[in-house]
Amino acid sequence: MTSSDNKKIGVLMGGFSAEREVSLKSGAAVLKALVGLGYNAVGIDVDRNVATKIVAEGINAAFIALHGRYGEDGAIQGLLELMAIPYTGSGVLASALAMNKIFAKQAFQAAGLTVAPYRVVCRGEVFDAKTFTFPFPVVVKPSQEGSSVGVSIVRQESELEAAMQDAFKYDREILIEQFIKGAEVQVGILEDKALGAIEIVPKKEFYDFEAKYSPGMAEHILPARLPADLYEKVLRAGEEGHRALGCSGYSRVDFLVTTEGLCYILEVNTLPGMTDLSLLPEIARGSGIEFGELVERLISAATLKIAQ
Repeated sequence: MTSSDNKKIGVLMGGFSAEREVSLKSGAAVLKALVGLGYNAVGIDVDRNVATKIVAEGINAAFIALHGRYGEDGAIQGLLELMAIPYTGSGVLASALAMNKIFAKQAFQAAGLTVAPYRVVCRGEVFDAKTFTFPFPVVVKPSQEGSSVGVSIVRQESELEAAMQDAFKYDREILIEQFIKGAEVQVGILEDKALGAIEIVPKKEFYDFEAKYSPGMAEHILPARLPADLYEKVLRAGEEGHRALGCSGYSRVDFLVTTEGLCYILEVNTLPGMTDLSLLPEIARGSGIEFGELVERLISAATLKIAQ
């Protein structure tokens, strides 16, 4: 798709997940870029009536700038497939897999990628932390939230129950995984190839919601400070993680990289942020791809993923 096609693009943003405000910022940046490039584009704030809004706007393609539930988990992708409207990013299955940290870990393990030891706990389940096969500290997180929502680092057993209850506010299943001390490295994927890797040094204990979206709360180092062979290793692991879930087009793959050279994959973000502080645009700029070009390449690759 080019700006001369005169097709109408809907930038889907907002939604009703815990990441709504971030999505609105991503969507606004994308919409501004598309209009500036001469595209016929309109913003659509996603709610329960989104199908009606899409029909009313008469869009021919969708740029998905949503984050979190109903936007990043395959729900909106399934709706667009039913409406035969091509869209950016990954399809229904890959989106759902990436959003569910439990199934994603299983797919990563099957692909031979390194994951932190973990335990799944369901709401109401009775269990004893002494049965863990890994020591404290641990990381507690909901199975299907993004932007570190509901995530806690727990250093001793007495703190575990409170962290679990916080995570259970967001999901009926949670992950408890071994805390891995390492550099936070994120790999940008565009057109299914690694663009580069950026290192994040948060001012706080870990890269939480505040650090991700507040200026000055984290230092971004591009390229990541890794030996050349380890840098290439994490790029290849990023591509493997992207492929393991069946992702399409673009993503951001998050790792913890240890001094021993182990690359622990954390997750694949199928709809990475597109705000001023977002990492994929920053990685792209480091590869010579400015924001407008990035947006244009993403919308040009918009497709349906299920055979019609």
